[in-house]
Amino acid sequence: MNALALDTVVLSEDRKTLDVLDQTLLPNTIKILHLSAMEDIWEAIRSLRVRGAPAIGVCAGYAMALAASQIGTEDRDAFLRELHAVREYLATSRPTAVNLFWALDRMERAAASRPEASVTQLRELLFAEADAIRAEDIAISRSIGAIGLGLLHHGDGILTHCNAGTLATAKYGTATAPIYAALEQGWRDLRVYCDETRPLLQGARLTALEMVSAGVDTTLLCDNAAASLMQSGKIHIVFVGCDRVARNGDAANKIGTSAVAILARHYGIPFYVCAPSSTIDMALPDGAAIPIEQRGAEEVTEMWYARRMAPEGVGVYNPAFDVTDHSLITGIITERGLCTAPYEAAFRTLGF
Repeated sequence: MNALALDTVVLSEDRKTLDVLDQTLLPNTIKILHLSAMEDIWEAIRSLRVRGAPAIGVCAGYAMALAASQIGTEDRDAFLRELHAVREYLATSRPTAVNLFWALDRMERAAASRPEASVTQLRELLFAEADAIRAEDIAISRSIGAIGLGLLHHGDGILTHCNAGTLATAKYGTATAPIYAALEQGWRDLRVYCDETRPLLQGARLTALEMVSAGVDTTLLCDNAAASLMQSGKIHIVFVGCDRVARNGDAANKIGTSAVAILARHYGIPFYVCAPSSTIDMALPDGAAIPIEQRGAEEVTEMWYARRMAPEGVGVYNPAFDVTDHSLITGIITERGLCTAPYEAAFRTLGF
């Protein structure tokens, strides 16, 4: 199976359903969900059937367009009120990935910006805007890949954490985009090391699947083996994705990313965050302002096990993300260019 051939989120040809690859079943089962009800799309985002900040943004854009096609009024004001209600509902699905809110707001602004348009015209406009979000995401990934490729050398060992690959975006990914770019250039000597990424195993189930299917020399490791691997000298660079970046460069990503950054600093290994512009939140001064999603205890105590593996009554700490301090980040790769500290100044130079 070629992971690049899989579409994470697409609109059906008849524009009646949002077709989502159920990532909770990977790598063993490929199942496409055909969703039309907003409640089902909300659940797909919340339960990580669709996941990864860029893919969530694409999903949100299409969800708004689909909702617009289902609103049964031709009165413009009533239409916009109902569309806003959908925006508010979908925004409750997950709190950390800023792409969700970015895409929802972009779709709502697109509708509000055309006061002369009829409701019928607005429906078509919103489908076109959602298509644009998806096309832009693919272009952004390719640009990040080209910039990241310039940081690689033949024979490098690359450490990843979680999944910021094609399965987390419309195509190509962010943190894996430099690897795909290298493959397109004929490189066959890179080695990729995938943290398994407890408790949801996105590295084991998703990134490892992507890299193996692409023909990359791929090694899976437990998260707590990263220090040993770095100490061995096999890791030359770290690429991770992100769900939100504050204007000082603090970056929220899957839980465990901060620990990887601390280890990379100790061992003198460059640590790069791959961040589409939609993940950079200039409204937040620093990482302390980034809301961190807390998820259910069963992901730690029961998921993936035939029998519960922890005693009943034990407390469970299960944040979905942590924040990596900007001082630990070698650079932030955006589609507009590579940013280095001081990050706020770098972001503003690039027009963020």
